Amino acid sequence: MARFALLALMSAAIAVPLLAQNAKLPQPPPADPALALPETLGIGYEQSNRMTVPVSIGASGPYRFIIDTGAERSVVSNELASTLNLAAGRRVKVTTMAGQSELRTFLLPALQVSLVKPDTLEAPAVSAADLGAPGMLGIDALKGHAVAIDFDRNVMEVRPATKRRVAAGPDDVVIRAKNLYGQLIVTNASYRGRRISVVIDTGSPVTIGNLAMLKRVRTEKSLGQIGLIAVTGQWLHADYRVIDSLEIAKVGFHSIPIAFADALPFKRFGLTDTPALMLGMDTLKLFRRVQIDFANREIRLTLPKDAIVDRGRFE
Repeated sequence: MARFALLALMSAAIAVPLLAQNAKLPQPPPADPALALPETLGIGYEQSNRMTVPVSIGASGPYRFIIDTGAERSVVSNELASTLNLAAGRRVKVTTMAGQSELRTFLLPALQVSLVKPDTLEAPAVSAADLGAPGMLGIDALKGHAVAIDFDRNVMEVRPATKRRVAAGPDDVVIRAKNLYGQLIVTNASYRGRRISVVIDTGSPVTIGNLAMLKRVRTEKSLGQIGLIAVTGQWLHADYRVIDSLEIAKVGFHSIPIAFADALPFKRFGLTDTPALMLGMDTLKLFRRVQIDFANREIRLTLPKDAIVDRGRFE
Protein backbone atom coordinates (compact mmCIF):
# COMPACT_ATOMS: atom_id res chain seq x y z
CA MET A 1 0.00 0.00 0.00
CA ALA A 2 1.14 3.57 -0.51
CA ARG A 3 2.65 5.29 2.50
CA PHE A 4 2.07 8.77 3.72
CA ALA A 5 3.88 10.83 6.30
CA LEU A 6 0.95 11.53 8.56
CA LEU A 7 1.99 14.93 9.83
CA ALA A 8 -0.15 17.81 11.00
CA LEU A 9 0.84 21.03 12.73
CA MET A 10 1.50 21.16 16.45
CA SER A 11 1.65 23.71 19.21
CA ALA A 12 4.39 26.29 18.64
CA ALA A 13 6.61 25.16 21.47
CA ILE A 14 10.11 25.50 20.01
CA ALA A 15 11.87 28.83 20.45
CA VAL A 16 15.43 28.22 19.32
CA PRO A 17 16.98 31.29 17.64
CA LEU A 18 17.25 31.00 13.85
CA LEU A 19 19.59 33.09 11.69
CA ALA A 20 20.44 33.05 8.02
CA GLN A 21 24.19 33.10 7.50
CA ASN A 22 24.43 34.74 4.09
CA ALA A 23 21.05 36.48 4.23
CA LYS A 24 20.63 38.52 7.40
CA LEU A 25 17.15 37.49 8.42
CA PRO A 26 15.25 38.86 11.42
CA GLN A 27 15.79 36.86 14.62
CA PRO A 28 13.54 36.23 17.59
CA PRO A 29 15.03 37.21 20.95
CA PRO A 30 17.34 34.60 22.51
CA ALA A 31 15.50 31.95 24.46
CA ASP A 32 16.48 29.69 27.30
CA PRO A 33 16.47 26.18 25.76
CA ALA A 34 15.59 24.69 29.13
CA LEU A 35 12.39 26.73 29.17
CA ALA A 36 11.63 26.60 25.46
CA LEU A 37 12.06 22.88 24.79
CA PRO A 38 9.28 20.51 25.87
CA GLU A 39 9.96 16.83 26.42
CA THR A 40 7.22 15.87 24.02
CA LEU A 41 6.20 17.51 20.75
CA GLY A 42 2.71 16.53 19.63
CA ILE A 43 2.72 16.54 15.83
CA GLY A 44 -1.06 16.49 15.61
CA TYR A 45 -1.99 19.11 18.18
CA GLU A 46 -3.99 22.25 17.49
CA GLN A 47 -2.04 25.35 16.52
CA SER A 48 -3.87 28.66 16.38
CA ASN A 49 -1.53 30.25 13.83
CA ARG A 50 -1.19 27.30 11.47
CA MET A 51 -1.84 27.78 7.77
CA THR A 52 -4.79 26.00 6.16
CA VAL A 53 -6.80 26.26 2.95
CA PRO A 54 -10.61 26.21 2.48
CA VAL A 55 -11.77 22.92 0.98
CA SER A 56 -15.26 22.07 -0.28
CA ILE A 57 -16.55 18.51 -0.59
CA GLY A 58 -19.52 18.45 -2.93
CA ALA A 59 -21.97 21.10 -1.75
CA SER A 60 -20.56 21.08 1.79
CA GLY A 61 -17.93 23.31 3.29
CA PRO A 62 -15.63 25.01 3.12
CA TYR A 63 -13.52 23.21 5.72
CA ARG A 64 -10.03 24.28 6.78
CA PHE A 65 -7.56 21.60 5.59
CA ILE A 66 -3.84 21.44 6.28
CA ILE A 67 -1.50 21.20 3.27
CA ASP A 68 1.24 18.56 3.58
CA THR A 69 3.74 18.45 0.70
CA GLY A 70 5.56 15.60 2.46
CA ALA A 71 2.56 13.25 2.45
CA GLU A 72 1.58 10.96 -0.41
CA ARG A 73 -2.01 10.55 0.80
CA SER A 74 -4.68 13.02 1.83
CA VAL A 75 -6.36 12.45 5.20
CA VAL A 76 -9.88 13.08 6.50
CA SER A 77 -11.06 13.19 10.10
CA ASN A 78 -13.44 10.51 11.30
CA GLU A 79 -15.76 13.27 12.50
CA LEU A 80 -16.02 14.99 9.10
CA ALA A 81 -16.50 11.64 7.36
CA SER A 82 -19.39 10.89 9.72
CA THR A 83 -20.95 14.35 9.34
CA LEU A 84 -20.90 14.11 5.54
CA ASN A 85 -21.82 10.41 5.54
CA LEU A 86 -18.92 9.67 3.21
CA ALA A 87 -18.75 6.29 1.52
CA ALA A 88 -16.26 3.91 3.10
CA GLY A 89 -13.24 2.75 1.14
CA ARG A 90 -10.69 0.01 1.80
CA ARG A 91 -8.64 -0.54 4.91
CA VAL A 92 -5.05 0.36 4.10
CA LYS A 93 -1.65 0.18 5.71
CA VAL A 94 -0.09 3.59 6.11
CA THR A 95 3.32 4.72 7.26
CA THR A 96 3.75 7.72 9.51
CA MET A 97 6.96 9.26 10.80
CA ALA A 98 6.68 6.94 13.79
CA GLY A 99 5.57 3.62 12.30
CA GLN A 100 2.89 1.75 10.41
CA SER A 101 -0.83 1.48 11.11
CA GLU A 102 -3.88 0.00 9.44
CA LEU A 103 -6.63 2.59 8.93
CA ARG A 104 -10.03 2.66 7.30
CA THR A 105 -10.55 5.07 4.42
CA PHE A 106 -13.37 7.23 3.10
CA LEU A 107 -14.01 8.52 -0.41
CA LEU A 108 -13.81 12.29 -0.92
CA PRO A 109 -15.96 13.07 -4.01
CA ALA A 110 -16.14 16.44 -5.79
CA LEU A 111 -13.39 17.90 -3.63
CA GLN A 112 -12.37 21.45 -4.53
CA VAL A 113 -9.72 23.83 -3.20
CA SER A 114 -9.63 27.18 -4.98
CA LEU A 115 -9.72 26.32 -8.72
CA VAL A 116 -8.23 22.88 -8.17
CA LYS A 117 -10.59 19.87 -8.46
CA PRO A 118 -8.76 16.56 -7.88
CA ASP A 119 -10.34 13.23 -8.73
CA THR A 120 -12.19 11.36 -5.98
CA LEU A 121 -9.67 10.60 -3.25
CA GLU A 122 -9.55 7.56 -0.97
CA ALA A 123 -8.43 9.16 2.29
CA PRO A 124 -7.32 7.35 5.46
CA ALA A 125 -9.24 8.56 8.51
CA VAL A 126 -7.92 9.71 11.88
CA SER A 127 -9.28 11.62 14.85
CA ALA A 128 -9.87 15.35 14.30
CA ALA A 129 -8.49 16.03 17.79
CA ASP A 130 -5.20 14.35 16.87
CA LEU A 131 -5.01 15.82 13.38
CA GLY A 132 -5.93 19.31 14.59
CA ALA A 133 -8.08 19.93 11.49
CA PRO A 134 -11.01 18.40 9.59
CA GLY A 135 -8.56 17.05 7.02
CA MET A 136 -5.23 17.29 5.26
CA LEU A 137 -4.32 17.45 1.57
CA GLY A 138 -1.35 15.38 0.40
CA ILE A 139 0.43 14.81 -2.89
CA ASP A 140 -2.52 12.85 -4.35
CA ALA A 141 -4.53 16.09 -4.32
CA LEU A 142 -1.66 18.45 -5.14
CA LYS A 143 0.03 16.69 -8.06
CA GLY A 144 0.13 18.83 -11.18
CA HIS A 145 -0.61 21.94 -9.14
CA ALA A 146 1.25 24.57 -7.14
CA VAL A 147 1.27 25.54 -3.47
CA ALA A 148 2.11 29.11 -2.46
CA ILE A 149 2.82 30.18 1.13
CA ASP A 150 3.00 33.89 1.93
CA PHE A 151 4.43 34.30 5.42
CA ASP A 152 4.06 38.10 5.28
CA ARG A 153 0.28 37.72 4.99
CA ASN A 154 0.10 34.35 6.78
CA VAL A 155 -1.74 32.85 3.82
CA MET A 156 -1.42 29.52 2.00
CA GLU A 157 -3.11 28.69 -1.30
CA VAL A 158 -3.32 25.92 -3.91
CA ARG A 159 -3.60 26.88 -7.57
CA PRO A 160 -3.33 25.26 -11.00
CA ALA A 161 0.22 25.12 -12.32
CA THR A 162 1.14 26.70 -15.62
CA LYS A 163 3.78 25.74 -18.17
CA ARG A 164 4.60 29.41 -18.64
CA ARG A 165 7.56 30.27 -16.45
CA VAL A 166 7.21 33.39 -14.32
CA ALA A 167 10.37 35.50 -14.23
CA ALA A 168 12.19 35.37 -10.91
CA GLY A 169 12.14 38.55 -8.84
CA PRO A 170 15.31 40.15 -7.42
CA ASP A 171 14.74 38.44 -4.06
CA ASP A 172 13.75 35.05 -5.47
CA VAL A 173 15.85 31.90 -5.38
CA VAL A 174 14.59 29.31 -7.89
CA ILE A 175 15.38 25.62 -7.32
CA ARG A 176 14.91 22.81 -9.82
CA ALA A 177 14.01 19.66 -7.88
CA LYS A 178 13.87 15.93 -8.55
CA ASN A 179 10.49 14.17 -8.41
CA LEU A 180 10.37 11.03 -6.26
CA TYR A 181 7.02 9.38 -5.45
CA GLY A 182 5.42 12.79 -6.08
CA GLN A 183 7.60 14.64 -3.57
CA LEU A 184 10.13 17.22 -4.70
CA ILE A 185 13.68 16.37 -3.60
CA VAL A 186 16.24 19.18 -3.52
CA THR A 187 19.74 17.87 -4.23
CA ASN A 188 21.71 21.13 -4.41
CA ALA A 189 21.99 21.41 -0.64
CA SER A 190 25.02 20.85 1.58
CA TYR A 191 26.29 20.69 5.13
CA ARG A 192 29.90 21.84 5.62
CA GLY A 193 30.55 21.45 1.91
CA ARG A 194 29.16 17.90 1.63
CA ARG A 195 25.97 17.29 -0.34
CA ILE A 196 22.71 16.32 1.34
CA SER A 197 19.16 15.74 0.09
CA VAL A 198 16.21 17.85 1.24
CA VAL A 199 12.45 17.17 1.06
CA ILE A 200 10.12 20.18 1.38
CA ASP A 201 7.56 19.19 4.02
CA THR A 202 4.91 21.82 4.79
CA GLY A 203 3.03 19.38 7.01
CA SER A 204 5.81 19.14 9.58
CA PRO A 205 6.26 21.93 12.13
CA VAL A 206 9.87 20.91 12.69
CA THR A 207 12.75 19.98 10.41
CA ILE A 208 13.67 16.30 10.71
CA GLY A 209 16.98 14.70 9.76
CA ASN A 210 17.81 11.04 9.22
CA LEU A 211 20.43 9.03 11.12
CA ALA A 212 22.93 9.31 8.26
CA MET A 213 22.76 13.07 8.69
CA LEU A 214 23.05 12.72 12.46
CA LYS A 215 26.42 10.98 12.03
CA ARG A 216 27.73 14.15 10.39
CA VAL A 217 26.53 16.49 13.14
CA ARG A 218 27.56 14.56 16.26
CA THR A 219 29.75 17.47 17.38
CA GLU A 220 26.89 20.00 17.08
CA LYS A 221 25.06 21.42 20.11
CA SER A 222 22.60 18.94 21.59
CA LEU A 223 19.32 20.00 23.19
CA GLY A 224 18.60 16.49 24.43
CA GLN A 225 16.05 13.84 23.50
CA ILE A 226 12.47 14.66 22.57
CA GLY A 227 9.43 12.62 21.67
CA LEU A 228 7.25 13.25 18.63
CA ILE A 229 3.70 11.91 18.70
CA ALA A 230 2.11 11.12 15.34
CA VAL A 231 -1.64 11.56 14.87
CA THR A 232 -2.03 7.79 15.07
CA GLY A 233 -0.73 7.96 18.64
CA GLN A 234 2.64 6.42 17.79
CA TRP A 235 5.83 7.76 19.31
CA LEU A 236 9.06 8.72 17.60
CA HIS A 237 12.10 9.50 19.74
CA ALA A 238 14.43 12.12 18.32
CA ASP A 239 17.84 13.62 19.08
CA TYR A 240 17.29 17.39 19.01
CA ARG A 241 20.28 19.49 17.94
CA VAL A 242 21.16 22.93 16.59
CA ILE A 243 23.49 22.69 13.59
CA ASP A 244 25.88 25.54 12.92
CA SER A 245 25.44 25.86 9.16
CA LEU A 246 23.34 24.61 6.27
CA GLU A 247 23.23 25.64 2.62
CA ILE A 248 20.25 25.17 0.30
CA ALA A 249 20.50 26.41 -3.28
CA LYS A 250 23.42 28.64 -2.27
CA VAL A 251 21.47 30.25 0.57
CA GLY A 252 23.31 29.75 3.84
CA PHE A 253 21.75 29.39 7.29
CA HIS A 254 23.18 29.40 10.80
CA SER A 255 21.85 27.82 14.01
CA ILE A 256 19.12 25.61 12.57
CA PRO A 257 17.27 23.30 15.02
CA ILE A 258 16.73 19.77 13.70
CA ALA A 259 15.15 16.65 15.21
CA PHE A 260 17.11 13.56 14.15
CA ALA A 261 15.33 10.23 14.08
CA ASP A 262 15.02 6.92 12.23
CA ALA A 263 11.84 8.11 10.50
CA LEU A 264 10.32 5.66 8.03
CA PRO A 265 9.72 8.15 5.17
CA PHE A 266 13.48 8.33 4.61
CA LYS A 267 13.46 4.61 3.85
CA ARG A 268 10.56 5.13 1.46
CA PHE A 269 12.58 7.78 -0.42
CA GLY A 270 15.66 5.57 -0.56
CA LEU A 271 17.47 8.05 1.68
CA THR A 272 18.33 5.79 4.61
CA ASP A 273 22.07 5.84 3.92
CA THR A 274 22.20 9.30 2.35
CA PRO A 275 22.30 12.34 4.69
CA ALA A 276 18.89 13.96 4.27
CA LEU A 277 16.42 16.39 5.82
CA MET A 278 12.67 16.90 5.67
CA LEU A 279 12.51 20.70 5.78
CA GLY A 280 9.64 21.72 8.05
CA MET A 281 7.77 24.96 8.59
CA ASP A 282 10.19 26.18 11.27
CA THR A 283 12.91 26.60 8.61
CA LEU A 284 10.62 27.55 5.73
CA LYS A 285 9.36 30.50 7.79
CA LEU A 286 12.76 32.15 7.36
CA PHE A 287 11.55 33.18 3.90
CA ARG A 288 8.85 35.71 3.00
CA ARG A 289 7.26 33.36 0.49
CA VAL A 290 7.64 29.72 -0.52
CA GLN A 291 6.17 28.51 -3.82
CA ILE A 292 6.15 24.79 -4.68
CA ASP A 293 5.27 23.96 -8.29
CA PHE A 294 4.76 20.20 -8.64
CA ALA A 295 4.03 20.32 -12.37
CA ASN A 296 7.31 22.05 -13.23
CA ARG A 297 9.34 20.52 -10.35
CA GLU A 298 10.26 23.99 -9.19
CA ILE A 299 10.63 25.55 -5.75
CA ARG A 300 10.84 29.32 -5.40
CA LEU A 301 11.99 30.97 -2.16
CA THR A 302 11.64 34.72 -1.57
CA LEU A 303 14.16 36.27 0.81
CA PRO A 304 13.10 38.92 3.34
CA LYS A 305 13.09 42.55 2.23
CA ASP A 306 16.03 43.47 4.45
CA ALA A 307 18.16 40.47 3.49
CA ILE A 308 21.75 41.24 2.52
CA VAL A 309 22.89 38.64 0.01
CA ASP A 310 26.01 38.23 -2.09
CA ARG A 311 24.34 38.22 -5.53
CA GLY A 312 27.39 36.61 -7.10
CA ARG A 313 26.47 33.39 -5.30
CA PHE A 314 23.32 33.02 -7.40
CA GLU A 315 24.96 33.36 -10.83
